Amino acid sequence: MVKFHTATHTYEYPLPAVSLAYFLRYPNPYSTHVLSTDVISRHFDPTTQRLHTVRLHLKRSKLPTTILKLLPKGILGNAAGGDGKSFVLEKSTIDVREGWMETESRNLEWTGVLSVVERQRYTREKPLSAERVLDAEERGQPATGGLLGMAKDENTSVTTTVTLHSRFGQPKLLGARRKGDVGIEEEAGAKKGFFSSWSTAALQRTIEATGVTRARNALVKSKEGMNVVLERLRTGGVVRAVEGMRRDHELVVGGGEGSWKRVWQQGRDEGDGDLG
Repeated sequence: MVKFHTATHTYEYPLPAVSLAYFLRYPNPYSTHVLSTDVISRHFDPTTQRLHTVRLHLKRSKLPTTILKLLPKGILGNAAGGDGKSFVLEKSTIDVREGWMETESRNLEWTGVLSVVERQRYTREKPLSAERVLDAEERGQPATGGLLGMAKDENTSVTTTVTLHSRFGQPKLLGARRKGDVGIEEEAGAKKGFFSSWSTAALQRTIEATGVTRARNALVKSKEGMNVVLERLRTGGVVRAVEGMRRDHELVVGGGEGSWKRVWQQGRDEGDGDLG
């Protein structure tokens, strides 16, 4: 059983700004669960003029209560209370010349319980015509107009598709005898009556439905976080965006969500004042 969730959104910024904000989006006041981000590889293909990047994110993760009730304690290990850390692998490709960016993010933990793959495609809504590119070059300006683009009416649309697949309850997870899995099998046996009253498919559907709800909420926060970074880029360029990342990182270590929101609101107020 596989579930899908699809959403679309339009940012009122050109693709160069949106793609930069994508790489600068962690941390931000709406992603307090992201602990670190590391670039695994990055290379530019001179033939296709495309930038390829692979990154690894470490995030705090909390299993929903609905799923916790379904899992034997032997499987949870140190995350028996639902709290833990997990890695997310992110791959992206950018083609500024053609005007698109594609990304894919997938969880590396708990894939047997629920595999989540998020794919996004960012597209420039108003591609630059050859005449506009030539005119910009004749005036000594870059065709993309720098960080925020050469035309204010250029927007970037994004389509997000989240694929959720649960394999929970299959023999490999609950029935296979592996070294160190004795406790898991005993716990599974204690829950035999519960599993006999629910089909494996029903359990998987429950987990996937919970995952869809979380994915929907996460997308809302993701858009808000991107808007924070885009606003910083608009009002202060890369310098302000990086400074905001530094402050946000400090709050990840020493502050709570309330602190994040207060600092973000203060930054907005200060920025609005600077603009007059």
